[in-house]
Amino acid sequence: MPDIVLATINARYMHASLGLRCLRANLRELRERSALVEFTIGQKPLEIADALLAFEPRVLGLGVYVWNVTPVTELVMLLRRLRPSLVIVLGGPEVSYEFDRQEVVRLADHVVTGEGDYAFQELCQKLLSGGDAPPKIIPGGVPRLDDMVLPYGEYTDEDIVHRLVYVEASRGCPFECEFCLSSLDVPVRDFPLDRFLGAMDGLWRRGLRHFKFVDRTFNLRIETGRRILGFFLERLDPALFLHFEMIPDRLPREFRELIVKFPPGSLQFEIGVQTFNPEAAAAIRRRQDIMSLEDNFRFLHEETSVHVHADLIAGLPGEDIDSFGRGFDRLIELRPQEIQVGILKRLRGTSIGRHDSIWDMTYSPLPPYEMLQNRLIDFAMMQRLRHFARYWDLIGNSGRFIETVSLLWSNDVGPFRGFLRFSDWLYRRVGKHHDLALPKLMGEIFAYLVEVRGLRGEAVAETLWRDALRAGQAEMPPAVKSFIPPSAVRASPSVSSKGTMHTQRQARHRGGPDLFTPK
Repeated sequence: MPDIVLATINARYMHASLGLRCLRANLRELRERSALVEFTIGQKPLEIADALLAFEPRVLGLGVYVWNVTPVTELVMLLRRLRPSLVIVLGGPEVSYEFDRQEVVRLADHVVTGEGDYAFQELCQKLLSGGDAPPKIIPGGVPRLDDMVLPYGEYTDEDIVHRLVYVEASRGCPFECEFCLSSLDVPVRDFPLDRFLGAMDGLWRRGLRHFKFVDRTFNLRIETGRRILGFFLERLDPALFLHFEMIPDRLPREFRELIVKFPPGSLQFEIGVQTFNPEAAAAIRRRQDIMSLEDNFRFLHEETSVHVHADLIAGLPGEDIDSFGRGFDRLIELRPQEIQVGILKRLRGTSIGRHDSIWDMTYSPLPPYEMLQNRLIDFAMMQRLRHFARYWDLIGNSGRFIETVSLLWSNDVGPFRGFLRFSDWLYRRVGKHHDLALPKLMGEIFAYLVEVRGLRGEAVAETLWRDALRAGQAEMPPAVKSFIPPSAVRASPSVSSKGTMHTQRQARHRGGPDLFTPK
């Protein structure tokens, strides 16, 4: 039985924890005395406790994040009663800051804050050797990446076939955006590039084709980014999928020359725009050149096959609903395939809280600590934005309504106001924004466009039908199907159902006309 068990509760099975694998790889001589096990949010804490205790570990390391802190707290409470002698060590961003106010920290024996790659190994050495008791709070420090054992051998063959494999060429972020934990992680540090690329080649030879980079700013160092892109260009494969987080206003010629060479479906860029409001951006210390940002978006849309996932945040200090709406409409014009509308969160350790008194910022005390209201956006409006965000993900981002989505607004009422009206109407009708079956959603969209917007039933039904065929959706609501003319019912290529959620969405977006084409 292992002396050390590393565990966490992931949001989904397909997510494989890079952090745990870094810890296990850097246990060094203790690695063979350890085991790594992952669970998901859907599993009950008592079931997880049962599985963990079956290992009979002496030390249990738990990764704690904003999405799992509630079930992890329940788990630790159970373990404390079932096995009081078990040494419980916590780590992860949720317990690295403001730890004096957390019940899960009170229950644990030790907490390793920040990057624990080396500190956890040193702690385990002390715990297993029976020496003096270490302190409860142990700063992880900033480990030297040159000396670190890379974690990629910890990914199993099952991980490579069935799960998202996360990789990192660097750590840290050069920016100081107050809402983001990455702003606390400075400076930017690179893993030795030759060693990193050698590890990527090892994963490639084992069959990995989906690489999700977690670097906060992949395009910060041009030469490093060029070598990584060149590495994958030399290994182009129909199944290749690369995900990068990009700085919005930094896409120089050296990058552009390589990006255009990647075929459709191989590149996804996550680009955090967050706001177009210069006063709000200045308030949260976010620096970006809007003109360069827009030029980069146009280049990506017009000259590349990159799938662009853009982020926008509602609730920032100093930004009212009209300003946010204008930013959403401006982003629509830049044609990203996906726009993730996020509600501002007050994550532990971030400095966004300094605006609380000035802007009457009120956050939920429960994870994920989202904004409830502020001086410019009241609670009722913030709730409308939550519904908007969820419905937009189901309709605007999913790739299932490529043609239909732009029918939800008109030229005199732009995308934000038009979709907000639809969102309000839909929530009144169904009272929820989860567990909505696709045929049900299609029927509601049809009803809105015909009954509220006054569009012709035949035209709407035919558009929905084309979207359904393109997305491989055979089932149509009877109310829609009755309007489809026989000439429209024809064979049409549909997307493959294979691949991850990300690649399926990409395929659906590629299968249709230009997103958000005005009707």
